[in-house]
Amino acid sequence: MISLMDYQTYYQSITKPFFAPPDWVFGVAWGIIYPLMALALVYLLYLVLKRRVSGNLLLLYAVNILANLAFTPIQLVLGNQFLATVDILVVLGTLSALLYKIYPQSKIVVVLLAPYFFWGAFATILQITLLVIN
Repeated sequence: MISLMDYQTYYQSITKPFFAPPDWVFGVAWGIIYPLMALALVYLLYLVLKRRVSGNLLLLYAVNILANLAFTPIQLVLGNQFLATVDILVVLGTLSALLYKIYPQSKIVVVLLAPYFFWGAFATILQITLLVIN
């Protein structure tokens, strides 16, 4: 197990594929994606309260957010690439299901979550590659 203090050292020490972005890209990406996710959540709450969409979509989104938040500790604190890969597949799977189910009722939520989906798809490919090469 990797201690909380040396997670950056751990990430630097693992073998990364040629397409792994520099560290600063992660901060920029999430700096854009998290506010869009928050807006999507607020709008989704509005749609649920107005009974335009099922409340089950909030549950799906909650599972997605929890899996998203669990990813970094699993990958960088526990150092468990297999479990991190399973987790990121849950992130991408729940996000894909949410987008599929919400699309007929709200294109706005889909547009707000599109950058998250594309970054998540890229991150999933990156994580699977990290699992294979490490």
